[in-house]
Amino acid sequence: MGTVGESNIENQARRSYWRLSKQDFFPEESFQSWSNYKSALTQTSARFKDRLVSRSEEANELGEVRKQSENDMKRCLNWWDLMWFGFGSVIGAGIFVLTGQEAHNHAGPAIVLSYFASGVSAMLSVFCYTEFAIEIPVAGGSFAYLRVELGDFAAFVAAGNILLECIVGNAAVARAWTSYFTTLLNRHPNSLRIHTNLQDGYNLLDPIAVAVLIIASTIAMTSTRRTSHLNWIASAINNIVILFVIIAGFAHAKTSNLSPFLPHGAQGVFRAAAIVYFAYGGFDNIATMAEETKKPSRDIPIGLLGSMSMITVIYCLMALSLSMMQKYTDIDTNAAYSAAFQSVGMKWAKYLVALGALKGMTTVLLVGALGQARYITHIARAHIIPPWFSLVHPKTGTPIYATLLITISGSCIAFFSDLDVLSSLLSVSTLFIFMMMSVALLVRRYYARGITPQTDVLKLAILLLLIIASSMGTAVYWGLNPKGWKGYTVTIPVWFSATLGIFLLLPQQRTPKVWGVPLVPWLPSLSVAMNLFLMGSLGAQAFIRFGICTVVMLVYYVFFGLHATYDMAHQQSTKIILEGEDNEKANP
Repeated sequence: MGTVGESNIENQARRSYWRLSKQDFFPEESFQSWSNYKSALTQTSARFKDRLVSRSEEANELGEVRKQSENDMKRCLNWWDLMWFGFGSVIGAGIFVLTGQEAHNHAGPAIVLSYFASGVSAMLSVFCYTEFAIEIPVAGGSFAYLRVELGDFAAFVAAGNILLECIVGNAAVARAWTSYFTTLLNRHPNSLRIHTNLQDGYNLLDPIAVAVLIIASTIAMTSTRRTSHLNWIASAINNIVILFVIIAGFAHAKTSNLSPFLPHGAQGVFRAAAIVYFAYGGFDNIATMAEETKKPSRDIPIGLLGSMSMITVIYCLMALSLSMMQKYTDIDTNAAYSAAFQSVGMKWAKYLVALGALKGMTTVLLVGALGQARYITHIARAHIIPPWFSLVHPKTGTPIYATLLITISGSCIAFFSDLDVLSSLLSVSTLFIFMMMSVALLVRRYYARGITPQTDVLKLAILLLLIIASSMGTAVYWGLNPKGWKGYTVTIPVWFSATLGIFLLLPQQRTPKVWGVPLVPWLPSLSVAMNLFLMGSLGAQAFIRFGICTVVMLVYYVFFGLHATYDMAHQQSTKIILEGEDNEKANP
């Protein structure tokens, strides 16, 4: 039996990478015929219950699931690459575009506090990602981690939001790239877009954004190592520009521009914080590189924690320099830094800033094409989307089909939708995934299958629900009554008591092998609270769009994803049983 299995793997390896058949897209038993599919639909309820409680094993994610790609990705990255990937994936549209937009519309000079609040929340999530990436070094990032700790259905919810984050994030950055390119040409930001009579927010067609996405993705598909080298160069140039912006900005600073510091109050600060969180969102791409990292236990903590610490400081300094250089009411929401330098007599500086912004956004697209394709690859390995997208090219060692999926989808959205529509939707999706990651970290530390007593499992479930409910309550109360305080006398003590309950009543079931999140359960619990609070600071329109996308995802899951993952999981279980029987016969 083992020989047959090895022969099948060899036959798969000899198959051409460039193929397109029904079996590549729908290999599961449920989709082999209409009668099979109808039978599967009648079992939807039972299958959903199975997927709701089932959890993947770490060994399965590192072994059997990876084999779906047929070829391995190349281990060619070290901590230096990851550090620069951190800069390349994060610093882009967020700081150069959203800073001006949110300072003008919501936070005023207090935009620096918005970046600080978002940075603290992001760092808490970075801690969680780092521990998981060291322990489970696979391409799937948060999807793989949630599949192991919270189960298959929770992982699907994350997968849907990851897909949304990848596609919308690419589109948002590409649209911003066009705005800064036109500034470099000394033209109006919308001058190179095609004006139509479509609904506002979708009426400016952007062919340049599409072209930029295609070029960045093509580079990423050819070689991970080559992309890393290009990222070094572009990020270094971008950092020089950033240093110039900070120094020149403070050289032309006026303290009078900081007054009033809180024109829209604390509500404006947190509303802006929820939007500019988009600027920190790229760091999770680094975790997806774990499968291509030479020494994950050493390289990932240095790359993730090091780059994000420096980026948080850079963002706060850049936001402060902009607020001191120009009155918040005069800030240009399309090209804030370029216009600010022009206002203080440094007209030539706007071209340098625009060039640096273009470099930054280009690296965001480059690193995004790498990391997001690896997310898609692992999601396809689990058969949530067709496994054809999980195939890794034998020569390049890159997932070309997964990259094409993101590129084509992102291009379609970038062609129509403006940045404001995209960023608010993206922030909800990003914050939601980061919240789930924090919950998963708590589950990982305090629950071990077959070891944790049922009474402790029940305590953990209740306390986690209290943490989530109290955090949601705080966010809702803030949204309904930002100047009130009585509601916090209930929600905050409940959150604190639930976190303290985990700390005092439950023993940790797992100790990290190399590096772990400090101050557990306090920091993960605080991360849950902050992410939900920032989500609650977003406008209702963002949640309506998020809700529509979620309904579409669930419909897809019921009619396709559920049955594909069910068949895949039970096929793997049968294979493990047969291999065990085969080993028993070979070693009586």
